[in-house]
Amino acid sequence: MAELSEHQAGEEKRRRRSRKGETRRAEILTAAMRRFAEDGYQNAAIADIARDVGLSLPGLLHHFPTKVDLLLAILAQRDLESADFIEHYRSDLSGLLNGMVAIFRRNAEMIEVVRAFAILNAESLMKDHPAKAWFLARATQMQKDVAATFERAIADGAIDAKTDSREMAAELIAVMDGLQMLWLRDPDRFDMVGGLEAYVGRLLASLGLKD
Repeated sequence: MAELSEHQAGEEKRRRRSRKGETRRAEILTAAMRRFAEDGYQNAAIADIARDVGLSLPGLLHHFPTKVDLLLAILAQRDLESADFIEHYRSDLSGLLNGMVAIFRRNAEMIEVVRAFAILNAESLMKDHPAKAWFLARATQMQKDVAATFERAIADGAIDAKTDSREMAAELIAVMDGLQMLWLRDPDRFDMVGGLEAYVGRLLASLGLKD
């Protein structure tokens, strides 16, 4: 029994260390996002990120050995969020379009995260950027997923069979990206959510999906 108790105590210590480590990693990722938003990925110093969370540089490197590891961890977290979004909304075209408005509404509450990703997205166009492949795959997959939802609506007879699903997907993504950039430049004066809501309303009406 004594050995079992020692074993249980050891397991509890490991769980506490694990929870503490997860909390610390989350703090580091949040600080990194803030730095990437302010300075851009290329200019952000990993030592500054460590200082922001009260760690020494070796302490931060224990969790993320390089700045690339930090970046990839942030992108992996974003991947999970994107997967959740697609899973919730992709089966129904009206649901997908209104879901995108809901995502914009959520994003409007976390401008630093949105700004960081916009900066990373632009920087990833540079040759040999570590996020280049991730952003390319993300853009390609998003276009495919949105186009597939339009195609299902066509197959169900919900919208005109002559609708070009790929063109509609590209248009929708371009509108979202454009509205987001206008908002990031002047968030106090430009209503990103209202802009997308108005566009989606017009689109649903043109497709014959709005009551």
